[in-house]
Amino acid sequence: MKTVTAAILVIGDEVLSGRTQDANTQVLAKALGAIGVLLCEARAIADDEATIITALNELRGRFDYVFTSGGIGPTHDDITAEAVGKAFGAQVTIRDDARVLLDAHYGDDINDARLRMARIPDGAELIPNPISIAPGFRIENVFIMAGVPRIFAVMLDAVIPTLDSGAVVSEISLACPHGEGVLSAPLAAVAAKHPDVAIGSYPRFKTGGGFEVTVVARCADADALVAAEADLKAMLAGF
Repeated sequence: MKTVTAAILVIGDEVLSGRTQDANTQVLAKALGAIGVLLCEARAIADDEATIITALNELRGRFDYVFTSGGIGPTHDDITAEAVGKAFGAQVTIRDDARVLLDAHYGDDINDARLRMARIPDGAELIPNPISIAPGFRIENVFIMAGVPRIFAVMLDAVIPTLDSGAVVSEISLACPHGEGVLSAPLAAVAAKHPDVAIGSYPRFKTGGGFEVTVVARCADADALVAAEADLKAMLAGF
């Protein structure tokens, strides 16, 4: 089965300043992984038009899908829609289909600021947003999504069924009481024996002191993963 790849652009000064913690990358990675789409790159960038255009044009040429989060709200620094339009050479206007949604939602409370959320590049398809109504949009292989995690997640629910699927990666985890310094050489030997399996070690501190290591192996080929797991268990039993 073919490999399907993706990247995410997390757009927002608030993320880079540390004021807001990105939660959307993890949600996206898990949802894509479940259908065999490999998230290969995550990049956080500022609310800067030139930066958005450059990053978007680079990533959409390298990966099957690109997702963005953030920058499609009603305020002056929400500039993602305009930047995407320039990246694709598409005019950005207040689209009638998006405006109908916002008019119905806000009624008499609609204003120019809220109408900014109806700015959509020509040729783009709307991504539904049942929470706050303001839509995201898809243009070619790029999905423009909200930054608010709850809204990002419901937009993603609508997007996932439209994507091509690839080979789903499975993983196994093995607990190890030894440190990475001890594991390094034998683990490298197992990894070299199984080049198609991604093998890593992940230390963490234990409650009450000390630390432990989890060895993780990931692969889309079930037989290859089983063989690697057997060698990893043999390695750990040999200490």
